[in-house]
Amino acid sequence: MTDRATTDQATTDRPTSIHPAAGGPQPATKPVTASPRLDTLLKTTAALQTLTLFFQAATAGALLASPTAHDLHHVGSRVMYGASMLYLLATVLAWRPGGASPRPALHATLFLALATAQVVLGIAHVPSLHVPLGTLLFALSTLTLVNRLRPAPAVPLSRTGRGLVVRSGIHRPGWVRR
Repeated sequence: MTDRATTDQATTDRPTSIHPAAGGPQPATKPVTASPRLDTLLKTTAALQTLTLFFQAATAGALLASPTAHDLHHVGSRVMYGASMLYLLATVLAWRPGGASPRPALHATLFLALATAQVVLGIAHVPSLHVPLGTLLFALSTLTLVNRLRPAPAVPLSRTGRGLVVRSGIHRPGWVRR
């Protein structure tokens, strides 16, 4: 009985190919994506965050032409901050109970920190930093949305033709070294 336990442990510790043509035992791997409902929530909150940042850019431009745009920009900043918090909540839900990667939650936390700095700079009327940071936030949010909306990649073949290698539940091409 100990020989079988030792053999099972040895097969899970060494890298094995998951490409169908490789044959042999296929180790059970932990799912790396969130459930479809959480995935929809992540896409929706990322889209909301990006749209609110676009609205902020539009109202910032309108500030040059109309004094009433200040109120729209002020209200939009609160909505944008709330959308950033919702996206952070969605990434934490996908990570902790959902089993997805913690990396999007870290990115959302850093984004919320930048959004906090953006709000502080806006209240302090420092446009020399407020405008470039707003542009950066919009670019980061757009990249996040594009990554969320992009379909998952197919299983690529490595340079050796052996497919992906699984080590500790992390998928890497066979030619990538640690």
